[in-house]
Amino acid sequence: MSSSQSSPSKSAAQGPSSPIADAAPFSLTAREPRVPADRLVAEMVPPPRFDSVRFDTYIPDPKQPSQPEAVRVLSAFAAGLGPAPEAQKRRWFAKKAPAKASGPRGVYLDGGYGVGKTHLLASLWHATPAEPQLKAFGTFVELTNLVGALGFQQTVATLSGHRLLCIDEFELDDPGDTVLVSSLLSRLVENGVALAATSNTLPGKLGEGRFAAADFLREIQGLSAHFRPLRIDGEDYRHRGLPEAPAPYTDEQVTQAAYATGGASLDAFPALLDHLAKVHPSRYGALTDDLKAVCLTGVTPVPDQSTALRLVVLADRLYDREVPVLASGLPFDKLFSEEMLNGGYRKKYFRAISRLTALARDAKGLVAQ
Repeated sequence: MSSSQSSPSKSAAQGPSSPIADAAPFSLTAREPRVPADRLVAEMVPPPRFDSVRFDTYIPDPKQPSQPEAVRVLSAFAAGLGPAPEAQKRRWFAKKAPAKASGPRGVYLDGGYGVGKTHLLASLWHATPAEPQLKAFGTFVELTNLVGALGFQQTVATLSGHRLLCIDEFELDDPGDTVLVSSLLSRLVENGVALAATSNTLPGKLGEGRFAAADFLREIQGLSAHFRPLRIDGEDYRHRGLPEAPAPYTDEQVTQAAYATGGASLDAFPALLDHLAKVHPSRYGALTDDLKAVCLTGVTPVPDQSTALRLVVLADRLYDREVPVLASGLPFDKLFSEEMLNGGYRKKYFRAISRLTALARDAKGLVAQ
């Protein structure tokens, strides 16, 4: 990965009248990461934020009986995925195709954003009694990126020896991805791989509000047959009993904080949005390597849906890595237009707002009082 440390753009760094540290912060717009395919495979593990979570660290809402029930079901599911006998382990050179699994070969965690689905999915990964290299964990976007990097057949070969594949934020954004993932999961199930996924929508409803082609609705129904839906009710825990998100700071406060915080980045928000269009979303994780904080000046409404969807991916990577976000301009709940928040991708946008708000709270300590 090439990610040079450089000064922020002039508009972002025009700064405070008081002296600041000599070391300039990073600039995300100066980073052009290159991610080899083997890194994509090696990084298919729960992200740092969820590295230490377990079923017993999940705190169910006492008002939501579906939450402790989910822990019970998933614990039993993990216990049933013990290591395969040595003679039955998959080999790429095996000549005999494995028998097809009967019935659903996975669990599907359905619920709103912030009810702890990713926590539970990561806990399932940790609880499954198999070596880490025989388990894979990634977002839906990361899975499609892996196919793009390795090719379909090589991805099937790479993942077919796994006991478990966990897919976080299962989203079908276009018909091509529907066919791709449907075919991939079908092949993996045939090879004995167990599946677990999270989403904000039940499997049989994945296409609603996105695209209406009957052919792809058939593909969606095929996907739903692989999963046992497990509903998780509740409110967004990130806002449960917590104060409102802090109001945006001034450009001067953000710039001072960026220079005073080792490992921080500093960028003008519009320039960052432009840069995201030049970096493939599979590299957004690498884009944030080694960052201790992201500082943004001049936050404005996102101009269009393509830009908005890229920002959602970046927000997910920052949240996974627990990188605080300090910003000036508009508050994060004003990023997306009413049309976007009422459209087919509204759940993605609300998730991004929720996660950026949590990261904004984490950044409060960066500002000098």
